[in-house]
Amino acid sequence: MATPNPVQIGPVRIGKGCPLALIAGPCVMEPGDMTLRIARHLAELCGELNVPLIFKASFDKANRTSGSSFRGPGLVEGMTIFKRVQAATGLPVTTDVHETMQAQPIAEVVDLLQIPAFLARQTDLLEAAAQTGRPVNVKKGQFMAPWEMTQVVAKLTGSGAAGVLLTERGTTFGYGRLVNDFRAIPQMQATGAPVVFDATHSVQLPGGAPGGTASSGQREMIPTLARAAVAAGCDALFLEVHPDPDKALSDGPNSLRLDDLQDLLRVCLRLRAALA
Repeated sequence: MATPNPVQIGPVRIGKGCPLALIAGPCVMEPGDMTLRIARHLAELCGELNVPLIFKASFDKANRTSGSSFRGPGLVEGMTIFKRVQAATGLPVTTDVHETMQAQPIAEVVDLLQIPAFLARQTDLLEAAAQTGRPVNVKKGQFMAPWEMTQVVAKLTGSGAAGVLLTERGTTFGYGRLVNDFRAIPQMQATGAPVVFDATHSVQLPGGAPGGTASSGQREMIPTLARAAVAAGCDALFLEVHPDPDKALSDGPNSLRLDDLQDLLRVCLRLRAALA
């Protein structure tokens, strides 16, 4: 079965012949109105720049380094928050699916299902996500070669996914470090699926220091990797953003400051235009 390209996610199209798209939002839904505030800011900014946007947030961070770390509001409240975001902004939304039983209730609200990198080879999870009829974005496992994603695409299309996106987010090198091989972008595009580049998780330092209880990151390197990925031809960027990353409840060290997003997008759009 051929992989649809471009992929339609609500009003947003990602892939061949389409504008550079953005998947962005906070790592995790935080208490209060933080999620909606960020969504409104992103919607306004991307509207001004004419950047197709999918809003991302996690209702549960199931892979936190420490079991005592903040995980999010949970499935039921998370879906309620997404409905508020959709009603207030009109944006399509995406979130992680960690278990097969989550796929259908999430798909009833969310426009794009996301499979975390650690779960990229889990056949039952991929099939459950695909069988909802929603498009699915799979983050390439840090332990996988780009060409191994061919089988991921086959599992999804064979199970009826409405479309497939693949996301590059770095490859494990030694202990606690990720490196990016930008050949992965065209290599994964060769599967037929559009490719997203996750510039924020790519600068993560998993686990932080030896014996640490949280991951760290090199936030200052996000623009460098994002620019390189656009120059390499990615179809969309994935960025976790926060008004004050130093106070974020998850992934703050590798989140982009919300106020820095506009300048980065302007540069990336100029690079994209130069490739045309």
